[in-house]
Amino acid sequence: MLSLVIAEASLELVPKELQHHNSVVSHARKMGKRPSEILLDNSWHFGAMKGIKNEIKRGRPDLVHFCLLEACTIPLYFEDEVSVYVHTLDDKVIIVEPGVHLPKSYHRFAGLMEKLFAERVIKSDGQKLLEIKNMTFSDLIDKIKPENVIGLSSEGTESSYHDAAATCTSESCLVVGAFPKGDFSDSVKKRIDSLLSVDANPLEAHVVIARVLYEYEKTVFM
Repeated sequence: MLSLVIAEASLELVPKELQHHNSVVSHARKMGKRPSEILLDNSWHFGAMKGIKNEIKRGRPDLVHFCLLEACTIPLYFEDEVSVYVHTLDDKVIIVEPGVHLPKSYHRFAGLMEKLFAERVIKSDGQKLLEIKNMTFSDLIDKIKPENVIGLSSEGTESSYHDAAATCTSESCLVVGAFPKGDFSDSVKKRIDSLLSVDANPLEAHVVIARVLYEYEKTVFM
């Protein structure tokens, strides 16, 4: 089946160096959790994040939520025609098992991700739903073993949603970044075979995922 990798995703727990900042401590207290147990979120932790490494690509877990909802609520996913992975900026990989129904509410999604970071595996009735592993993007590509890796970026060669989808087969890996600003790191780019730009405008990742998967879906179910 087609593999979708949501790459360098802006999804992480508050790092150790920020856990004593007032904004983080205050937010954690409101959530009834320790600072080390909550997601780094620019909406709440803007002051704490000023000047941290890779600042422009961090603190937007909501982008990952949007991307996962677009990828996991379509016929392509429910018919097991696409597998979904989230690779984070700090080299963790979330494996989304087939048929998972993710929370529509961001508050519940954030709580689920915090639980996943803590427990490493989420199960229901003994069935694995989500799992997180320490893994680089390159390691993930080696695990998937796709016949080609297609990255979508405004920095890529001019293309279209239809043409990008037409390059995909059931053995392809489609890569979309889930970070607010910037571009793929060199370590990700070197594993991408074709880097394509599907729109003249820089669009949010979830919009790109929705449109390209829809075009690909038409080739599967036509």
